[in-house]
Amino acid sequence: MADSQTYLVLVTAPSGDAERIARSIVEERLAACVSVVRGLRSIYWWEGKIEESGEDLLLIKTRSDALEDLVNAIKRIHPYEVPEIIAVPIVGGLREYLEWVVGEVRPRGSSSGP
Repeated sequence: MADSQTYLVLVTAPSGDAERIARSIVEERLAACVSVVRGLRSIYWWEGKIEESGEDLLLIKTRSDALEDLVNAIKRIHPYEVPEIIAVPIVGGLREYLEWVVGEVRPRGSSSGP
């Protein structure tokens, strides 16, 4: 079942900030659920040199029409200058779960959802 209404958004954050970011975007109804995967080790280029840091991964389930608001909220509260924010359309899954995601997210321009 394809469902372009829902997205999985991947965000890395410093270990101390992931839960705060997750709670904030769920409270704002920009995500139905955020799963926090602890204990990542990221190795990356930044400002001309290789860096390494401990991070957590946020697995954010949201609606397509809330994506822009979600990205803006993450940019506003995330401690990184350029946070990793990658949105992947969900093309299948348990219909009831995907319907739940759609029903729980409230884009800023919407007062009642879908």
